[in-house]
Amino acid sequence: MFRRRRREESPAVKAAVEEAEQVPARESGPWDSEEPYPERERVDLGGMRLPVDAGFEIQLNLAGEQIVGAVVLYDESALQVHAFAAPKRSGIWDEVRAELAEGVKSAGGTAEEREGPFGVELAARIPAESGGDQPVRYIGVDGPRWFLRAVISGRAAQGADSAATLEGVVRDIVVVRGDEPMAPKEAIELRLPPEARQGAEQQGGGRDKPDLNPFGRGPEIAEIR
Repeated sequence: MFRRRRREESPAVKAAVEEAEQVPARESGPWDSEEPYPERERVDLGGMRLPVDAGFEIQLNLAGEQIVGAVVLYDESALQVHAFAAPKRSGIWDEVRAELAEGVKSAGGTAEEREGPFGVELAARIPAESGGDQPVRYIGVDGPRWFLRAVISGRAAQGADSAATLEGVVRDIVVVRGDEPMAPKEAIELRLPPEARQGAEQQGGGRDKPDLNPFGRGPEIAEIR
């Protein structure tokens, strides 16, 4: 009796199957561009698709000539988001969270971990330029080969109704990691939407805003409405 021989899978196919089996299905965002995600109005920033809604004012962060993050201003609150490359098989939020806590304390503030809607987050109070301190929430989400850091300040950091709105923005962000090799913690570069480039050139450097994250934030540029 002859039996049909099972076809041997190549090492590359086996590795891809094993990696897919190790990545659990995601039930909510932030989303990866390669997975199904709910449709809603978003502005395309290249490495990130950012939800927009009525009442939002959106500005972009610069690091030199590179756009690396975005800020959503809403109801006396601010949400700052940055996306970074991360290893395939391990998240970096635990490490980043410890670094942020140490940085806050070194700057004269306080920080403690607590459970939030996205898992463990960092509740901090950092010195304000006007005196006193301001509450800040640091949120981190480990995705497939990327890491998203969100910083909430203002009224929303104190449990106001606007917190749910800004948390909804984080939940509906789509990260576009791309296939190019990147070192862990390297910022995923963003780009200005075509319709906003002309406005950016006319506005120049934009308006100054208070520094909501003292660790590596650049100045804001063009507003996107």
